[in-house]
Amino acid sequence: MRCKCRVYTGLKWCFQHKEQITFIDLFSGGGGFSQGFIRAGLKPLLCLDRDIFACNTLKKNHPNVPVVHSSVETYNFSPFKNRVDILLAGAPCQSFSFAGLKKGLHDHNGSALLSSIEVIFSVQPKIFIIENVKGLLTHAGGATFKYILGLLSKNNLYSVEYKLINMVDYGIPQKRERVLIVGFLKKKNFFPIPILFQKQLLGDALKSVAVSKGAQYSVTKQSLFKLIPQGGCWINLPLELQKAYLGNSFLSKGGKRGILRRLSMTEPALTLLCSPSQKQTERCHPIENRPLSISEYARIQTFPDNYTFCGSVFSQYQQIGNAVPCLFAYQLGVHLLGFF
Repeated sequence: MRCKCRVYTGLKWCFQHKEQITFIDLFSGGGGFSQGFIRAGLKPLLCLDRDIFACNTLKKNHPNVPVVHSSVETYNFSPFKNRVDILLAGAPCQSFSFAGLKKGLHDHNGSALLSSIEVIFSVQPKIFIIENVKGLLTHAGGATFKYILGLLSKNNLYSVEYKLINMVDYGIPQKRERVLIVGFLKKKNFFPIPILFQKQLLGDALKSVAVSKGAQYSVTKQSLFKLIPQGGCWINLPLELQKAYLGNSFLSKGGKRGILRRLSMTEPALTLLCSPSQKQTERCHPIENRPLSISEYARIQTFPDNYTFCGSVFSQYQQIGNAVPCLFAYQLGVHLLGFF
């Protein structure tokens, strides 16, 4: 039965689906995936995360959702076997990220992806969706991704597709590329995902955003940002200040445009990360000489304005930066309803 829901308009969401499709979210974090799916009318059977503050955030915003503080490796999923329509696995991505150490499957975050594959074959949902960073495709020269696809395709239980998605194409005011791997118990053609919303710029996202707490720059760094225009970075500084700030990195090649990076109101934001103020991954406000605030981070990730995040400022940035944008998750959920 195909979904006949109304679409998202402005800041208001739609409908309730008559026949609720169920899902579990293995790495629910602050709830981007779950928020979008719930708004699309899907029913969560379980939201699980090993971060207690992320769990508290989900409980705060969705008090009726079963939220469990646990790791994927230790939780008993046997009661869910053959009872789940959709399984979501947005495993930690730092192991494959260009901004991380790229240890792949050989650290705790990377092995979480392998654990989620074990859960998929244990639970056997009708559909699974794995979300991860673009770097997963090219890690170890592509060998890691080939290995993962091999695991997911074993015994021909699932028909597997994958695609690199840029969230900016789906109305998210952010250049955020992510790999989606989708598996069906029966052969389906999942892609393309219908695009329901027009492209948005950072200036659109920051209109009337609430004032909130956030990280701060040192007085020295503020003085440097005063010299950098919208869309610029350290290369806009006078040469002597470039050398003084970058030190030995000044002579290294490539990979430095995130340093002292000021965003632009007339462009989508760069990918939001776990912190807006680290030296290699700064996300300075387009006009003010400060990092993006918590409420600005949340707005760019398309969380509802009344969504509350728990934990320290650092934890809140981390929850938002790691999330799947809610509006994209909503569109994904609406698309998935058409397969039931």
